[in-house]
Amino acid sequence: MRRTRILTAVLALAAGLLAGTPPALAADSPKTALAADTYTWKNARIDGGGFVPGIVFNRSEKNLAYARTDIGGAYRWVQSSKTWTPLLDSVGWDDWGHTGVASLASDSVNPDRVYAAVGTYTNSWDPGNGAILRSSNRGASWQKTDLPFKLGGNMPGRGMGERLAIDPNKNSVLYLGAPSGKGLWRSTDSGVTWSQVANFPNVGNYVQDPSDTSGYASDNQGIVWVTFDERTGASGNATQTIYVGVADKDNAVYRSTDGGASWSRLAGQPTGYLAHKGVLDTVNGYLYIAYSDKGGPYDGGKGRLLRYATSTGTWTDISPVAEADTYYGFSGLSVDRQDPGTVMATAYSSWWPDTQIFRSTDSGATWTRAWDYSSYPNRSNRFTMDVSSSPWLTWGANPSPPEQAPKLGWMTEALEIDPFNSSRMMYGTGATVYGTENLTNWDSGSQFTIKPMAQGLEETAVLDLASPPSGGAQLFSALGDIGGFRHTDLTKVPTMMYTQPNFTTTTSLDFAESNPNTVVRAGNLDAGPHIAFSTDNGANWFGGSDPSGVSGGGTVAAASDGSRFVWSPAGTGVQYTTGFGSSWAASSGIPAGAIVESDRVDAKTFYGFKSGKFYVSTDGGATFTASAATGLPSGDSVRFKALPGTKGDVWLAGGATDGAYGLWHSTNGGTSFTKLSNVEQADTVGFGKAATGASYQTLYTSAKIGGVRGIFRSTDQGSTWTRINDDAHQWGWTGDAITGDPRVYGRVYASTNGRGVIYGDSSDAGGGGGGGTDPTPTPTGACAVTYKITSQWSGGFQADVQLSNTGSSAWSGWSLGWTFPGGQTIGQLWNAEFTQSGSAVTAKNVTWNANVAAGSSVSFGFTGNWSGTNTKPTAFKLGDQSCTVL
Repeated sequence: MRRTRILTAVLALAAGLLAGTPPALAADSPKTALAADTYTWKNARIDGGGFVPGIVFNRSEKNLAYARTDIGGAYRWVQSSKTWTPLLDSVGWDDWGHTGVASLASDSVNPDRVYAAVGTYTNSWDPGNGAILRSSNRGASWQKTDLPFKLGGNMPGRGMGERLAIDPNKNSVLYLGAPSGKGLWRSTDSGVTWSQVANFPNVGNYVQDPSDTSGYASDNQGIVWVTFDERTGASGNATQTIYVGVADKDNAVYRSTDGGASWSRLAGQPTGYLAHKGVLDTVNGYLYIAYSDKGGPYDGGKGRLLRYATSTGTWTDISPVAEADTYYGFSGLSVDRQDPGTVMATAYSSWWPDTQIFRSTDSGATWTRAWDYSSYPNRSNRFTMDVSSSPWLTWGANPSPPEQAPKLGWMTEALEIDPFNSSRMMYGTGATVYGTENLTNWDSGSQFTIKPMAQGLEETAVLDLASPPSGGAQLFSALGDIGGFRHTDLTKVPTMMYTQPNFTTTTSLDFAESNPNTVVRAGNLDAGPHIAFSTDNGANWFGGSDPSGVSGGGTVAAASDGSRFVWSPAGTGVQYTTGFGSSWAASSGIPAGAIVESDRVDAKTFYGFKSGKFYVSTDGGATFTASAATGLPSGDSVRFKALPGTKGDVWLAGGATDGAYGLWHSTNGGTSFTKLSNVEQADTVGFGKAATGASYQTLYTSAKIGGVRGIFRSTDQGSTWTRINDDAHQWGWTGDAITGDPRVYGRVYASTNGRGVIYGDSSDAGGGGGGGTDPTPTPTGACAVTYKITSQWSGGFQADVQLSNTGSSAWSGWSLGWTFPGGQTIGQLWNAEFTQSGSAVTAKNVTWNANVAAGSSVSFGFTGNWSGTNTKPTAFKLGDQSCTVL
């Protein structure tokens, strides 16, 4: 699905200073004491939820596969659990654009190596240039080379590819096809440095919409794929014949036969089309090319499939459907490496009634389809679909034939047959990764089974979050493209997204604080109401009515007792209602487009914010009055919330680097605000269960504090802060929503723009302060260790270690030692310092995780190397104390 949000606040590079009159309330300057807590981070499971434009199998190692997403990073397949593991969670706030992956390449010479070409937008929406990320441990850690141009992981044409390719004979040589007229680029040192291939003759000229002044649809889609003919080289010597696809309808394919020294347009090629994919069958000597008249992934009205004989230069049209009968383009091209005469392709842009998948077992001479019409509108499918693991993929629909639910897919640009297993295929859609493990049933006339293969791949863009104090729901989420979910168990995929109505994007949601069975959400929908209500804690919904002029969801707030609602929709002014929105009246005194929230105690008090002004209503939203508060952010990149349990206690976060930016607090219902001097920048604020012994709820924020960007927690009203994430867990942009859990101390839910709903649990179950102490690593008392290998590959592995304080006294520092039984060596370790001498390893705390309370634990992880066997250590010592091994 299309996600093109402009992340204004993400451009923050330095703290903004307060301008104008100081706030009316005076306060002691809070201390800037940073500490850190050990958190475990997971996703609230949804499984999928976004477009997967690329799937890459390694050609030399079984079960090694990667997936790239347009805004949510890259993933590696874990065969033992049949799940995906995220690889780019370390991307930080300032580099948020690097969560968009324009291309990905896995090295068949050295399978430990993987490369990603990253960057989300080529226009002004992404302020940074693209980069090449390179890893020597399958994505466990990365090194970066910045590029002098932008890349477009979420731009038009992102399903074409792969733009990034490794020479299969000399793996130090890589090529990258750039967008925006930047040409073809080459590296000869394994991706460390890059230079433009100056003699490449065509930088592309295709743009989706030249009239688009934003630059999104008017950018030149550039050079879109690179394919090596591995037969024309030898191990250690560069491949001589290279094919390159260019976004130029008249000159779509070029070739070099001298290792890139010279290039020429491939003679005899068709014109009028873009070459989405170019896949070479080296056994039979055929280059297959999937063509479309558009760049995709949404558009495409005509298409062709061509086969080029590399030895004779003969072109053959092998299209499975006559050109005149296509209403879609072709993509998703794959060759079965175990049986190279078998070829598959997709009708990627066939939205209705469904996508189509084509298969040939004779090099394209004849084709069969995944489904045919038996007698219109009825269909005969060669497949069955089992979405029991992600039942929401039906969208709750019951369509009339020829449509079916769930759909086979849409935006099916990526389809790959496992190069080691002809029975396994994976393909990406706009919502998930589907796959099958009995694909060859297709050829025998029996049905093959398609299932989601998306566990661990979480790709939703999160716009709002709410965790109620009671009821069956643990979490409500507002999501782009798929609406949102009610989670009753964070470890399980919900049965269905919100329905009745089913918003494409939910923009805002809220519950009544003292009556959490009452829930409201607002969102975008092509036809139908833009607001919905629930009276059973979000289990079931009914639509309200729209006031005149509503064009989008905007923000919505529920009174603390659920008796009334205030709504600020797109397209018209702020509205209020009593009951459940059967009729609305215009609020006065507040501008259209204001952000609205409710007081969590007084059912008639609502708040609003617009362009630096704070507004208050004490009559249920009928009239608002502008507060005299000054010094607040002048723009609208602001989120604010009222504290549950206390009337008039409001926290406001937001701003921009060219003005006021940070975190403000009001204790008088917004009459005045105090800016926290120890918070340089803040973009979200939320509340959770108070720490043991604390009377005030725990604060959470996505912020910059003490010069560090992260997710922070305070148990003392913002006087001190604890950074609770680490550099390995940053998720790019986290500036839309955050909330604690009112029932579980330390639990926090954070939004991402493409990595789904992240939640973290603290090892400090009871709660602690915010400050840190100097470590003294001389702990005493009982301890226990859990050592877990989380990923393993040929010669390498990743492990997590959890050290638990099972004694009765707190530690103010720790030092854990063990000996590797198989001579393993550590390459990189995080959340601790380490030394290794031979097989003996010592890991010591860092400053922020020195303190471990009795009954709590601390965790760290590392990547390492092994040979022979990767046997786990059997003994661990905390100083001189032996630990129990769990």
